[in-house]
Amino acid sequence: MAGFSIRFLGCKVSHTDAHEIREALLADGHVEGGTDVAVVNSCCVTHEAVRKSRQAATRAARTHRTVYVTGCAANLAADAFAGLPQNVTVVARRSEETPAYVAGDVGALGCVQADARLDRVRAFVKIQDGCSFSCNFCVIPLVRGASRSRSAAAVLAEARRRVAQGHREIVLTGINLGCYRDRGAGYKLPRLVREVGAIPDLARLRLSSIEVNHVDAELVEALRETPAVSRHLHVPLQSGDDGVLRDMARRYSVATFLRRLQPLEDFNVTTDAIVGFPTETEAGFERTLAVVDAAGITKVHVFPYSPRPGTVTAQRDAVPPQVKKERSARLRAASDAACRARWQTKVGADDVVLVDRPGRGYGDDYSPWLVDAPVGELVRVRGAAVSEEGILAA
Repeated sequence: MAGFSIRFLGCKVSHTDAHEIREALLADGHVEGGTDVAVVNSCCVTHEAVRKSRQAATRAARTHRTVYVTGCAANLAADAFAGLPQNVTVVARRSEETPAYVAGDVGALGCVQADARLDRVRAFVKIQDGCSFSCNFCVIPLVRGASRSRSAAAVLAEARRRVAQGHREIVLTGINLGCYRDRGAGYKLPRLVREVGAIPDLARLRLSSIEVNHVDAELVEALRETPAVSRHLHVPLQSGDDGVLRDMARRYSVATFLRRLQPLEDFNVTTDAIVGFPTETEAGFERTLAVVDAAGITKVHVFPYSPRPGTVTAQRDAVPPQVKKERSARLRAASDAACRARWQTKVGADDVVLVDRPGRGYGDDYSPWLVDAPVGELVRVRGAAVSEEGILAA
């Protein structure tokens, strides 16, 4: 029996991949804790993410007998983790192959747990992986491969299992969720949303992220007509300037972005934005600020542009670091102000909060609440005030 720890860096898909490795190790009889094995599920979306992944592996190598580096950065380039101690193994495999490889290398034991439970009130269920598009800045298709989907039967079975385990919320995750297809069974994302959302005792269902091109009438109808669906949607913008979007090869215009979100104007919309893309001017950045405001977006995940190896723009980095830093600060400030403005509307209003950790939880629209209630409970609250961390419950 080995004692293990797992750390993930990056997005919700990385989080899901890390938990799949965790479950494989638990199913083979290993236990969490101890210093035998560490798994670092890495990220490569920016140069900084690779650096942090390498640092995490280096730290783990000092305290654990064996370290496995998995995930996107492990598939990006072999030299990303060159020079690390000999007890570090880089696992350059597809995400669906990695759990079995790591568990097999650690060594199966006779004591098998039939059902390894996640220690969270929400479960992340991956329905799709990879991307068949090629945005000029993005390395993900290179490290994740082409788009591929799990069968609807497998997704629904896992979702039912998670609900039976006691999870109150399910988040459907993937690299490009709108590409989900189970052609043999006749499923696209809208049908899957409806059927997962209909699972008895499921309180909430959310999508981790969706490209605006896939926010069509069929999906909007499914989101609105499925009672369990949370009124929150994360839709990457990347830039509010049409010229930059074309240079990024994003396949939509600002007008399309705004038009597609209009039917969901009561949803809390969050987004991603890249600051300092090689062709972004000050005027182009100002247009990003304007679109974030026009779309009613609250939280913006800001990514200073970082050239990624193997991409079209790998050799281009024209915007000075200080300019990127200044623009990033301005966009984050706008995001913080938009969040607080939305939170302020909750003061004096009622909401239902899912408590996911001591003293904290999220409302139906994924607004953060500070609430004194048992973890895992859905509690009705009334907003009393707003703090820097969220809405204070009365």
